[in-house]
Amino acid sequence: MKLPSLRIGELVAEVPILQGAMGVGVSLSNLAAAVANERGIGVIAGVQIGFEEPDFETNNDAANVRALKKHIRKARELSSDGIIGVNLMAAINNYKDMVMAAVEEKIDLIVSGAGLPTDLPSMIQGTKTKIAPIVSSSKAAALIAKLWDRKFQYLPDLVIVEGPEAGGHLGFSEEQLNTNPKPRLEEIVKDVIEALKPYEEKYNKAIPVIAAGGIFDGADIAKYIKMGAAGVQMATRFVPTEECDADRRFKEAYIQSKEEDIRLVKSPVGMPGRAIYNNFMKRLEKEKIPVKKCYNCLKPCEPKNTPYCISHALIDSVKGNVEDGLVFSGTNAYRTDKIITVKELINQLMIETQAALA
Repeated sequence: MKLPSLRIGELVAEVPILQGAMGVGVSLSNLAAAVANERGIGVIAGVQIGFEEPDFETNNDAANVRALKKHIRKARELSSDGIIGVNLMAAINNYKDMVMAAVEEKIDLIVSGAGLPTDLPSMIQGTKTKIAPIVSSSKAAALIAKLWDRKFQYLPDLVIVEGPEAGGHLGFSEEQLNTNPKPRLEEIVKDVIEALKPYEEKYNKAIPVIAAGGIFDGADIAKYIKMGAAGVQMATRFVPTEECDADRRFKEAYIQSKEEDIRLVKSPVGMPGRAIYNNFMKRLEKEKIPVKKCYNCLKPCEPKNTPYCISHALIDSVKGNVEDGLVFSGTNAYRTDKIITVKELINQLMIETQAALA
């Protein structure tokens, strides 16, 4: 079996890997451009992207919009003909402003999860920007396709199916994640492909389905391609790369982690998250960490009741304070063992995938 290209309308990625967005600040223009230059799809994490802007504390929304535009432009400078996307969580309070900023910069792809992006098609009308919801069930995939079909006569250009082994925020309840057996990505991917078929037939348009969460090597990539996925999303593997935008100490936290260090953590947004166990998580087990400054960044977050400020925790870790910040990771972070270049990683993954498909 030949390795397929990933086709999203007129966009063609020769390497069927979409680099998962990691925020705050772990995947910015540098990493996204490096992946795009290797013919995958590079994705900038939009959440609190303005954390290095001088007015981030006082003018949060404007700082984020400005930084998003800067990083899209920088990624374009570094990868003039690569495919660049941005991930914008539906749960952020300035969602529409961020989407419009990305569209103004002619971003190739907007990926949107952490809630259903119900009105996203209206924001990209008349542009070439493609849109991709992240779902964790066939029910959610069918719901968004039905809604967009009815309201906008538009279908997702791509659907990312994120399973329970992913890092960061998860689209499953804590109960689902702690049951045995857990929901299986393989089954969810198959169900999503089936759920989208009536809409593909109605519009005579293919909706590529991407498998995400816990995908580590070429054997994993080949498995999902064989079952009908158009490609995969990978995030954890891109952290220990030279081009990853995080501090080196963040990358080393992945390499030094053990399997038992990767645990679930409660998040202020109401979804469980997955992260590397450290002093911050130990402290959370005993007490709430008071919020000193609220950025009003997420719709579901209540500063009075939240166990901690997730923005502050993620910014601390990406800057290198990996003991007192939140280090989001996928289940396989402990399997990483060295820092390599994106080129080396993708070459290795493609060799493994070709061998597994042969």
